[in-house]
Amino acid sequence: MDEASDDAIPSRPTRPRVAITYCTQCQWLLRAAWMAQELLSTFRDDLGEVALRPATGGVFAIELEGETIWERVRDGGFPDVKTLKQRVRDRLDPSRDLGHVDRAAHRS
Repeated sequence: MDEASDDAIPSRPTRPRVAITYCTQCQWLLRAAWMAQELLSTFRDDLGEVALRPATGGVFAIELEGETIWERVRDGGFPDVKTLKQRVRDRLDPSRDLGHVDRAAHRS
């Protein structure tokens, strides 16, 4: 089959990549996958990819375009989904309203 066939995926402008590195020894795959799903649901038209990267040694880190936006040890545990979505939004489109996620933050 020719590589330039009609079945090829059309090229699109490059969209940002999120990488979630998780510890396989700690069995954090489900947590990482759940966070990936939440990001893909919320930012479906804004993200090009959410990758899950297995690692060891208790690591849990989330990067957006190579910038660490969450690191388990540095940031004190795991992010709640609201915080994670806000950190991604703040880098992708700071003026974007996240609906109920933002309204809940403004009540406190």
